[in-house]
Amino acid sequence: MIAVGLVYSNVEVANFKNDDSFSMSFLVDTGSTDTVIPSDKLEQIGIERKRKRDYELADGTIVSYDVGAAWVRLEGEEVSANVVFGAKGTEPLLGVTVLQSAGFVVDPVNHVLKKIAIPLK
Repeated sequence: MIAVGLVYSNVEVANFKNDDSFSMSFLVDTGSTDTVIPSDKLEQIGIERKRKRDYELADGTIVSYDVGAAWVRLEGEEVSANVVFGAKGTEPLLGVTVLQSAGFVVDPVNHVLKKIAIPLK
């Protein structure tokens, strides 16, 4: 999906313990380190809140969010990831850590994810 230069990807999120999962469209956000998901979606599949973590927002504000861990599957790749419990109704954001771990970069011209070799150097 393309919307004014934005890149979206269909993503599946799954629980490590029971493989319960859901799929939805995520806005790819290369300015975000971790992946933000509405808390009600994470709770539906039993993702546990493991700790609180401070995050800096674009305006410089520091906020604290609950964080858990889940499988994140996109474009045929599966990685383990920190997932941030966003407010109910929050637009899901796919952070750069998942993108890099899965071996993707954003192609800004075509507004798609592009598979790359993961550097080990």
